[in-house]
Amino acid sequence: MLLNQILSRGNMLLALRRVEENKGSHGVDMMPVQDLRQHIVENWLHIKEAILQGTYEPMPVRRVEIPKPDGGVRLLGIPTVTDRLIQQAIAQVLSKIYDPMFSEQSYGFRPNRSAHDAVRKAKGYIKDGYRWVVDMDLEKFFDKVNHDRLMSTLAKRIQDKALLKLIRKYLQAGVMTNGVVSATEEGTPQGGPLSPLLSNIVLDELDKELEARGHKFVRYADDCNIYVKSKRAGERTMKSVKRFVEGKLRLKVNEKKSAVDRPWKRKFLGFSFTSSREPKVRIAKESIKRVKKKIREITSRKMPYPMEYRIQRLNQYLIGWCGYFALADTKSIFYELDGWIRRRLRMCLWKEWKKPKTKIRNLKKLGVPAWQAYEWGNSRKGYWRISKSPVLHRTLDNSYWKSRGLRSLHERYEFLRHSS
Repeated sequence: MLLNQILSRGNMLLALRRVEENKGSHGVDMMPVQDLRQHIVENWLHIKEAILQGTYEPMPVRRVEIPKPDGGVRLLGIPTVTDRLIQQAIAQVLSKIYDPMFSEQSYGFRPNRSAHDAVRKAKGYIKDGYRWVVDMDLEKFFDKVNHDRLMSTLAKRIQDKALLKLIRKYLQAGVMTNGVVSATEEGTPQGGPLSPLLSNIVLDELDKELEARGHKFVRYADDCNIYVKSKRAGERTMKSVKRFVEGKLRLKVNEKKSAVDRPWKRKFLGFSFTSSREPKVRIAKESIKRVKKKIREITSRKMPYPMEYRIQRLNQYLIGWCGYFALADTKSIFYELDGWIRRRLRMCLWKEWKKPKTKIRNLKKLGVPAWQAYEWGNSRKGYWRISKSPVLHRTLDNSYWKSRGLRSLHERYEFLRHSS
């Protein structure tokens, strides 16, 4: 019985460790992750008994709305920490059954596979002459999964009826929004550990269909790109795959976001490509806009943050950002961003100095001749314009910001590229 394997001591301890490592927010019962271990020590025998007898009732998920970069909101459903633990335990056992059967072209939420691997695969297709892409976007995929269809797919491999019943209970646990619980008749809410695996099980049918047709494709969760050699082939593929997705899988293709186009005119997992014969991975324009928006927030001169705090926030955000986007072959953008960030910090510092006498005194400390310090200290030019002036460029240079603790994006990029 699979349920006994899921509830075994070793599997539950591993699940507990993973839930604690992932941290995350509380569910509808308000219990934080920090209290989970003690709660399990005190109540595990009752919880386990209820699961085995089929009387365990999962609590509704807590609705959380996350703004999407392109507008709109992504709906998350946060389970209680106890339910997260049980879902994690189920996912660990089911992954061992399902993952070896998944397609080689599927990269999302799978062990030893990453978004970078998916982008490299796409680059390989473009290099081989598949220079048109069928970019298919599934509309609100996680909210639209058909429960009956998913359960019948699971029943083909899982004979344990008690486990199937528990999974269905999780699918139908309901959603709490502002204290009101509503039923969930479709979808696998994003936010629980089981949802990514279930989504891959649903979309494995699409993968197998694309493989049977001999298509060159890459799928990362609900982001599916099919690479073809001509626009006509792309349009034909889009039509037939849309028919399969909407007819057989009972999912909806988002026509506004889906297109047949050149890969370098589309974005895939935050990246795009150059149009050269030997394609290079580049950062998509939308991703650059997003990072600049975040940098503007941290370096806004309207916010009276101390410079140390600004630099600390920038380092925290940009080191993670660079870790992901270092896959890009186009290094010039990292140099450009470095220069732009330093200019924004010079603008903040100039405003921080406020009075002309403070500006003059600080410029002198930085080695500017008295006459020049007086001239610029009394300048009526705007903060942004001054930040590009030769005097600030020379005195508040790279070494100055390095001494203040600012990490360089291009240095981090070079380090990551050479160490990978």
